[in-house]
Amino acid sequence: MSQTLLICDDDADIRLALSLLLTDHGYQTIEADNPKAVVTNAERHQPDAILLDMNFSRDTTSGHEGLQLIEQLSDLSIPIILMTAWGTIELAVKGLQLGAGDFIEKPWKKERLLNSIQQQVKLGQLSNENSTLKELLVSQPLSQPWLANSASMQQVEQLIEQIAPTDANILILGENGTGKSLLAKRIHHYSSKAEQPLIEVNMAAIPENLFESELFGHQKGAFTDAKSTRIGRFQLANNSTLFLDEIGTLPLSLQPKLLRVLETGAFESIGSSKTQHSNARIISATNADLPSFVAEGLFRQDLLYRLNTFVIEMPPLRERQEDIEPLSHLFIDGLCRKYNKPKPTLSVGAVSKLRNHSWPGNIRELEHVIERAVLLCQGSHIEEQVILIDQSLEKSSLDFNNNAIGNDNFDLASHEKHLINRALNKSSGNIIGAAKLLGISRNSLYRRLEKHEINDDS
Repeated sequence: MSQTLLICDDDADIRLALSLLLTDHGYQTIEADNPKAVVTNAERHQPDAILLDMNFSRDTTSGHEGLQLIEQLSDLSIPIILMTAWGTIELAVKGLQLGAGDFIEKPWKKERLLNSIQQQVKLGQLSNENSTLKELLVSQPLSQPWLANSASMQQVEQLIEQIAPTDANILILGENGTGKSLLAKRIHHYSSKAEQPLIEVNMAAIPENLFESELFGHQKGAFTDAKSTRIGRFQLANNSTLFLDEIGTLPLSLQPKLLRVLETGAFESIGSSKTQHSNARIISATNADLPSFVAEGLFRQDLLYRLNTFVIEMPPLRERQEDIEPLSHLFIDGLCRKYNKPKPTLSVGAVSKLRNHSWPGNIRELEHVIERAVLLCQGSHIEEQVILIDQSLEKSSLDFNNNAIGNDNFDLASHEKHLINRALNKSSGNIIGAAKLLGISRNSLYRRLEKHEINDDS
C-alpha cells in the first residue's frame, strides 16, 4: 500500500512540481493551499507525512503561519517536514522544537527531499506501532487464578500490599511453575504504574548477540540485519514496570550492560550516540540460587544488589495444601469454558489423590493434570481414575535423594553432575529436553555443562 503525503503550499506551481515528483516515486498526494485546508485535510485523510510551507500570506517571510500550524497539528502525531525559501537557522530550530521532523529549503534537492520523506514516514510508522503496542499491553483486570488461602501465600499477600505501591526493585524467587510471572503481574497491577503496560522480557530466550538490541533498541542500518529502527524494552517500559524473567540465565559478559542502566537509568540504542533515559521499575524472577552464582563468579554481586531491594519467594505447591483444591476448581471452570463442556465436580478420591501428590512441577503441573481430567471426564464427577499424574519426575527426585542419603555423600557438585547426565540420557542428548526435565533454562544448562566439563553430545 502506497503512502499518502499532504502537500501544503500557496504556490500552485510548487504543489504541482512536488506532486509530479512524489507520484513518480510511488506516493499518493493530497494538496492544500491555505492553513484551514491544511488542518481539514490532515484530520480527514490522516496522511503519512505533511510537507508544510512556512508562509501562506503574500509578502510574508516570518514563518509564523507555519509555526502555528505545527502546534495545531500536534495532536494528530503526523510527521511534518517544513519547507520555505526564506529559511533561517532560528526558524528551523523553532519548528523542530515545536515538533517538526525536518526542515528543507527551497529550491529543494531531490535526493535530500526524498530521503527526508522516507525517514519521516518510517519514524511515523514506528511511533504508531509503539502506541499500538502500549495500548495492547495496558494492564487489564487479572484473569489468571490467584489464591492465597495458605499461610505461606498470606505472607506473600502481605508483602505485595506493602511494597507494590512503591517503585522499589523486586526479585522474585521460586521453583519453576510456582507462578512467579503471575506474581509480577499482580505487583504491577497494584502499583502506581498500573495504568501503563507491564513490559515482559524472557532473558533466557534472548540470543547473546541480540541482547542490546532487545533491551535498548537499535537504529536502522546499525548492523547487517537492522532493516528498520527498533524500540528497546527499556524505552517501552519508561514510566512503567519491566519484568526480567529468568534473570539468572543472563551471561556474565552482558551483566555490566544491564547494571549500567539500573544504576543510572541511561542507555544508548545501537547505532546512536544519543543517551536516552528510562525510569522503569524492575521486577526480576529466577529459580536459580543467585548468591551461589555470585560465589561461583557466575553473577555480579553489584547487579544482585540492584535487583533485590525486596525479595519475595513464591512457595512451592506442596507447601500450599489449602490451595490445591480451590486452584483445581478454578482451572476446571476455565477449562470447561474453553472446551465448552459441562462443569464437573471433584470426587473425594480425586481430591485425596491431588493432595497426596508432591507436585514437583507446581501450579503448571496441576493445571495440566486438571486439563487432562476435564477432557477425559464422562459424567458429572471427576474421578480418581482420570487424575493422571506423571510420576517419573517425582521418582527421579526420590531416587536421587535416596542415593545421596544412602551413600552419605553430600558433595553437591557431584550430585548435580549426576543428575544432569541422567537428564541427558533420558532425553537422548537433547539439550532442550534435558533442561525441561531439570526445570532450568537452556542457557543455565549450558553453563552447568561447561562447569562440570560434560560433553553435550552424550
